[in-house]
Formats: sequence, structure tokens, C-alpha cells
Amino acid sequence: MTTSLVAAGCEPLEKEASAEQSRVSVSMVINDLGMIFPEGLDENDNPYIHYIEEETGLDLRVSIPPQEVYEEKLNVIMASRNLPDLIHSYNPVWYDEYVKKGAIVPLDDYIDQYGPDLKKYIPEEAWERMRYNGKIYAIPSLTEVPGIELMYVRKDWLDRLGLKPPTTLDDYYEVIKAFAKNDPDRNGLHDTMGLILTENMGRTAPFFGAFGVQLNSWLERDGKLVNGSTLEGTKEALGFLAKLYREGLVDPEFPLNRNSVFIEKIENGRVGMFSAAWYDTRGPIALNKKKDPNAEWIALEYPVGPEGHSGVYDSDLIRGFNVVPAGTSHPEEVIKLLNFIAGEGRKTLKLGFENEIWSMQDGKMVTNFAEHDKHLYRGIYQALVDVVDPEIAKARLDSLGDFHLYENLQMIEQNVIRNQFYGTPTPAMSKHAGHLEELQNVFTEIVMGIVPLDEFDAFVERWYREGGAEITEEVNKWYEGRLQEGGIAAP
Repeated sequence: MTTSLVAAGCEPLEKEASAEQSRVSVSMVINDLGMIFPEGLDENDNPYIHYIEEETGLDLRVSIPPQEVYEEKLNVIMASRNLPDLIHSYNPVWYDEYVKKGAIVPLDDYIDQYGPDLKKYIPEEAWERMRYNGKIYAIPSLTEVPGIELMYVRKDWLDRLGLKPPTTLDDYYEVIKAFAKNDPDRNGLHDTMGLILTENMGRTAPFFGAFGVQLNSWLERDGKLVNGSTLEGTKEALGFLAKLYREGLVDPEFPLNRNSVFIEKIENGRVGMFSAAWYDTRGPIALNKKKDPNAEWIALEYPVGPEGHSGVYDSDLIRGFNVVPAGTSHPEEVIKLLNFIAGEGRKTLKLGFENEIWSMQDGKMVTNFAEHDKHLYRGIYQALVDVVDPEIAKARLDSLGDFHLYENLQMIEQNVIRNQFYGTPTPAMSKHAGHLEELQNVFTEIVMGIVPLDEFDAFVERWYREGGAEITEEVNKWYEGRLQEGGIAAP
């Protein structure tokens, strides 16, 4: 009888153990994206990893190298005999290197058999960038946002000074001047700035867009790709910004404005206009409104330049690469896992558990901010295969409060100036990019009047002579190949 009772009591445990033993173990090396796990949880023991395991029937083993040595660790792993089933990299150079070494498994057959949602939600444009000699070697993770910057202005200052929201570059100049000179906060002090920038020419993209260019982007001109930093429009934009600086209309300390200083100046009510990140309505703008309840901020149309140009830089479509090292045992399970993250698991991993992180109230999604912030770590799994889902994106962003986040992204998407080069960094880029970036420091000196505007011409000459010509040749060789393959629509 005792034996019978023991046997009866142990049967469910034996079945559970048997189920656990039947699970296929999939090991992965991924990035933690700077996320922090709540106390008592880690990358292998938390509700979201358990959710994925239960839904896929897999036993997941997650390894997260330190951020500061992440890529170095990936190289060590690839050189070892102890290879994981899945590696996630954010570096296209790393991906390209190991594809060419034959160290990564082609995934076409596995995708066809086990990846219906991957095929459904990832566009051909992204797949094309994963191909080498006609074969797909990675599952891409997409960038959800089309770009970063758009213009925001203090509407209460506009109203106080009898000004309308600016549209043309000339209108912008007049508003910036009035904000700097006409005491828009009515405190009797000369303490307001019309426009704020950040170090390294940050938060300037819409002004370059007014001249049809973007710094460091490759733009088509007469059937060839040219680096935007070398174009005449860039010189004209620098001239416009130099005029603002010379007349005392832009923050004179902008070369020292790191992000924390930048936020502080906006929060304290010194700034009337700036190129905001799409999420700054939850950041410095919200902080300013909290400090000054009368502050009212609105988004502006991008400044339109003398030849009708406007716009801002785009975000690269690809943010990461999921690869299966050659010689591993479970490529089909890896594809099943990634297919789940992109498909059935997408909503839960993106939003969190319903009725815990968020709930539906009166037909709208409402977020529990405390729980939302505590469980942000779920993003390290979801970001493995991020896909563009406008419905989920809108619901999630709207649930965060009345910050116009979704509207901001829509405005950006309608005004991006596309970077026409999206290939792997070329050999000459690897050799010269750092030096050419240093040369570009002269732009700050031009804006500050330390050197004359014509110094731009000397910069362009040096840029081409000291590596830029070699890079441009390689970029255009890539571009011609893409045109011939039909991967790019001919201009």
C-alpha cells in the first residue's frame, strides 16, 4: 500500500520530468540592450522566458556577454568548439565577415518550412539584405521607427509675440530671432535662446534637410551616390547656422551641450525651439511643462529651404542579425523560436502580459507604468526579431499618455531623406571612416565663426584626397550592382 501511494503521488512529477527531458535545448548568445532584471530574476529565469518556452516547447539557454566586450566575445565564441545554436549581432561587418568565412548556415529551407510568420512580416527589402550569393544567412530584426528628429516650438511664446508657426526657412529665422531678442517669457531678462543644438552638430538635421542634404548620408546625384557631408547644400546649411550663431540667436554653448545639459536648458524654460527626438515629448518637453504649466509645445512642419527642399535623416531598416553558426544541431528549432517571436508571441513580448502590464478600458489600452518599467527586460527577447506592426505600435504609444508619440513618428516617416547606401561598410570605410569623421569637426568651427565658411571647400578637397574618393568608388560599385540586380529602383 505504501508503495502504491508513493507511486501514485509521484506519477505527475514523473510526467512533468519526462516532458522537460523531451524539450529540445536551444542555446543563444544575445544582447541585453542595457536592460536590468528585477531582483530575483535573470535572463534564464523570468516570466517572459518561461512564456516563450511553454509556447514553443523549447528549453532555452540564454547567455548575455557584457555590453562593453560584446563583439569581442562573439568572435571568441565563433573561434571555439562550443558554439551556441543562435547568435544575435548588431554589426553588419561582423555578419558579412562570418558569412564570407562559411561559418554561418544558410537558412532558406528552414524559413520555408518553419518560418511562415517570418516570411509574412519581414519585407523582401530586408530579406534581400540578408542574402549572399543568393542565399539567406540571417533572420533580420527591423528598426521600428522611420527616423528620429522633428521640430518642436513653444506655442505660448509664438502667441505672446504674435507669431505664426513657421514653415519656410525664412520664417524659422524670424521666429528664432524673436525668441532670442524679444523676451518671450516676459521676465525682463535676456535669458532665452531661439534655438538649441548639441555637441558635434547634433539636433541640426532639419536645417540640413532644408537644403536637400543630410550629414553622412549617401544621396543620389546624376545617377551616382555622393556623401551628403560634401555637397554644396551642406555648405549652405552651415552658412545659415553660422548666421544664427553670429547674431546671437542660437545657444552659444552648443558645442558643450551633452544630453543632460541639453535637457536641463529645455526643462528650465530657456529654449523656444529645437529639433526634438520623437520621444522628447515624454522627456525634456514634459519636464518643462511640469515646471511651467503654461508652457505649450507643438510640432512644426520641417523648414522648407529656398529651393523647396525639406526633410530629415532616416533610420536604417535593419537593426540586428540572427545567425546560426555552422556545425550546430538545431537550426529548425531556432527558426521556430524566431518565428514565434515575430508572430504569435509578438503582442505579448512587445506589450507585456495583458491585465498585468496593460489592460483594455473603454476600448483603449491603458498601461500600468510601474509594471511596464519593471518588465522592460522582455525587450531583449522581443528585439531579436522586431517587425513593423502599426496597430500594436499605435496602441502601445498611445497608452503611454498624451505625448503625440505615434503622430510624431508619422510626421517623420513622411519627411525622411533616404540614405541610398545600406550595404555592409566597405573596406575603405573601415580604413578611413574615423579620420574623415575627425575632419568633419570643422563644421562646428564654421558655425562658430572660428574659420570662414569657405573652409568647407578645403574640407571637401581633403575628404576626397584622404580616403573619401576611395570610399565613394566602392559605394558606387555597390550601387551599380544593386541597380543591375533590380534591388534599387533606377533614379
